[in-house]
Amino acid sequence: MAAFMELIGAGLIEKDTNGDVIWAWSYPSVTAEQREFLLLKSGLGSENAIPVNYLYCQWRQVWYYILRTDVSGGSESGHLSKVTDIALVLISRDFNPEKYETLCLIFLRQYKQTGNPTSMLEGYLSVVTRGTCANGENGKFSSGDYDKKQAYSKVCLKDIIQTFGVETILLYTAMLLKKRVLVYCPPHSLGQLLEYTRSLPALVWHRQNWSMVYPYVHLSEPEAEDLVSVSHFVAGVTEAAAEGRLDLYDLFVNTPNSQISVAPHAKESFAMGRLHKDIATAMVQLAEEEDSTDQDIIKTVASKTRELLNNLKSLATTGENGQLSLSLETLRARKMPPATENFLFSLAACEGFVQL
Repeated sequence: MAAFMELIGAGLIEKDTNGDVIWAWSYPSVTAEQREFLLLKSGLGSENAIPVNYLYCQWRQVWYYILRTDVSGGSESGHLSKVTDIALVLISRDFNPEKYETLCLIFLRQYKQTGNPTSMLEGYLSVVTRGTCANGENGKFSSGDYDKKQAYSKVCLKDIIQTFGVETILLYTAMLLKKRVLVYCPPHSLGQLLEYTRSLPALVWHRQNWSMVYPYVHLSEPEAEDLVSVSHFVAGVTEAAAEGRLDLYDLFVNTPNSQISVAPHAKESFAMGRLHKDIATAMVQLAEEEDSTDQDIIKTVASKTRELLNNLKSLATTGENGQLSLSLETLRARKMPPATENFLFSLAACEGFVQL
């Protein structure tokens, strides 16, 4: 079996009976900056408890998976008798929340039994080198059981469409045109935030790109800088003040109010035409069907996208290097409505059909 090289680190954060939070262990190493970032994400040092035990986030092209547990009064190890909460962190290069949640559970069970962080090291090294680990009653893990497409297809698109109705077309347009999307949920709805942010890239299934997702962002300087450094993203925030950060987004999704707002500087990109209306109607009708599934929606939207791209390809010319090229003049000759023309040309640019 191929080596499981995506896993690049692990760490333990503990909170004791005095309320002190410490970085208890890491392997092979975690920088001081990463520690500060993970202490914030774990929520162990916060007065307000995080409403989910398992969360994941991306920062500087690295994924962090965090599983928290309460151990007060329930630990089998005397070493943990003064510990009230633990957060286990796995650091990886790839997006697969379900895979790393399973691995977190196995390692955390083992640690709670022994109270010795190095007891996890054997399993960690086994996963890194062989892609598997077996830990008796603590569970068994094989990376081969977790396909990336399974992680990509674990979405809540039906719920999103039912929530935003025909305005979902703004989300679809943002994904197609590689725009910057901020999704806001209040802190008590962090679980929903994680689900929504991981779902939106499925609207452009043909790209298979989840590296653009930043599921849980604090708008502190280091994380805001990370967003500014990338051209497009879907980022989740729990700070309502984020709506005022017009420099950070093109589209703002306010989930409590079921509203989607377009930033003033991006309004031209989101001008809607008949083409948008037809796609929006198809999505809403499918979501309203009682027996429709998220996978049905992925397939339908992917089919609509494929049709769009095939139409663009039919208008493009093929250069000597075999690369497709589509000019704005070619689209104008079709005498399309301005909104449709602008949308299609922007889409062609995003798909690499326009030579700049």
